[in-house]
Amino acid sequence: MSDSDDRVIFYFGRHYFVLLMLLSLLAALIGRALYLQIVEKDFLANQGVQRQIRTIETPAYRGTILDRFGTPLAISTPVDSVWVNPAEILQNLPALKKVVTKLGLDYRDTVSLLKQKANKEFVYLKRQLEPELAKQVADGVDGVYLEREYHRYYPAGEVVSHLVGFTDIDDRGQEGLELMYDGWLRAQPGKRRVIRNRRGAVVEDIAQVKPAQSGNDLTTSIDMRLQYIAYRSLARAMKYHAAKSGSAVLLDTRTGEILAMVNKPSYNPNQHKNMDPARRRNRALTDVFEPGSAVKPFTLAAAIDRGLYNRKSRIDTTPGWLMISGYPVKDVRNYGKLDLAGILRKSSNVGASMIARSMQKKELWQSFSDYGFGETPGVSFPAESPGYLSHYSLWQPLDHATMGFGYGLSLSITQLARAYAVIANQGRRLEISLIKQNPGEILDNEISRHAMKADTANMLLQMMEEVVGSGGTAKQAAVAGYRIAGKTGTVKKNVDGGYQNDDYMAIFAGIAPVSNPRLVMAVVIDEPTQNGYYGGQVAAPVFQEVMSNALRILDIAPDDLPALQAPLVDQGT
Repeated sequence: MSDSDDRVIFYFGRHYFVLLMLLSLLAALIGRALYLQIVEKDFLANQGVQRQIRTIETPAYRGTILDRFGTPLAISTPVDSVWVNPAEILQNLPALKKVVTKLGLDYRDTVSLLKQKANKEFVYLKRQLEPELAKQVADGVDGVYLEREYHRYYPAGEVVSHLVGFTDIDDRGQEGLELMYDGWLRAQPGKRRVIRNRRGAVVEDIAQVKPAQSGNDLTTSIDMRLQYIAYRSLARAMKYHAAKSGSAVLLDTRTGEILAMVNKPSYNPNQHKNMDPARRRNRALTDVFEPGSAVKPFTLAAAIDRGLYNRKSRIDTTPGWLMISGYPVKDVRNYGKLDLAGILRKSSNVGASMIARSMQKKELWQSFSDYGFGETPGVSFPAESPGYLSHYSLWQPLDHATMGFGYGLSLSITQLARAYAVIANQGRRLEISLIKQNPGEILDNEISRHAMKADTANMLLQMMEEVVGSGGTAKQAAVAGYRIAGKTGTVKKNVDGGYQNDDYMAIFAGIAPVSNPRLVMAVVIDEPTQNGYYGGQVAAPVFQEVMSNALRILDIAPDDLPALQAPLVDQGT
């Protein structure tokens, strides 16, 4: 066989070998395709679906907090959060750098974080951005996505911050009503099954797995008209008297509803991060103090209820001081003989002590307990304080005497307002509330009970009216056209077991109008250092400004006009 024949055979062999290899590969591909289409069909179909179909969370609104007339105090607004898939975005570092720059984040720290979480598919870059800004950040960038959330906004800001509180970034209540009613306000996110494209965008809704449920709205008892007025008045008084802090509470005597509750200093709940916790405290419910002379009406009430004194009784306070266990109880001067109204009008410590000591310790303690001293105000607010009223078995003779003029026990300003509401409400004690009440239901509520005789309450109203009169200590609490009853208190602060000579608390609590009590307000201002420090100088003007506006706004008829005091003329009807 020649060389040429050998070459022909070689070429033909190589040709058939290549053809055989190609046919083998084709057979393998056909076999693989048949295997995938027949044997692995269900598995692969399921894998494909899993890479496109996702079950995602559907956000829902947290319930709105409203004032009694529907003015929003806390609302939820839509925002977008930016998140990434680390495995995708780390393959495009230039794009990541642009995104991070727009978000104001540190590039190196972000890359380090994403590398640590490279095995995850979902990592937040920044949460709760304005939707327009978030869209600009994520638009056109593979691996960067947006998630719809809701951000809490407080329209009234610092005016109502201590009441409403705030939520965290996950919309969970942290302070105030947001915390107190978190379960009621909280939304229940839904779930839906969707198809997403390779960029993570939803292209089709498949099914709703669980419907989203928005939180319930909460209607408070607060009247924002009065809240603004009370806050403004308190802030003005604080500035004028260069005071440390202050609180005021306004109650509706018919229902026990809190119409206004304000504190200074305050804070903006929309910017609460890194805020001093002391500014976030609702002092009207958490801070307690010795109420001083503001308690004297209740000392008199306890004695009158037991028949020990009446309107005509007179107490000899001569010589203006009283020695008890070696300690003096003093008046500003020697008032001589005073009737009960005079003891309140002149704010006699000696007279109040003598009346307190005319009762057994247990009797005075029991009455104070009935008025709500030593127990929480009952609004179930976070950190709400019960104050302090020691058991009568622990009282020494001096304690027994000083209880009569408000030293040795402690109250919050809300407790003091609630106690004055007992006097305003014919001796009947109602539970107070920050939630709007139904007047018909609250009047028939079993928790309403008499803590004081009605005749005693009426007598106290008349006597406290003289305190606001020309001869009393609270002339600046008077409201033109209305009969006002109230009592001042000026208390030396107790610090580290001793009383400070130059640190005072100015207090006033009052009721209006006397003929048909509708409103009670109590004010306390801590450490006034300029332009006076007495309760009648510092706290009473706040009461006057707020109460005069409240009586007008609530359309409560005047009871001190000459036309109303004149005798009625028979018109033959």
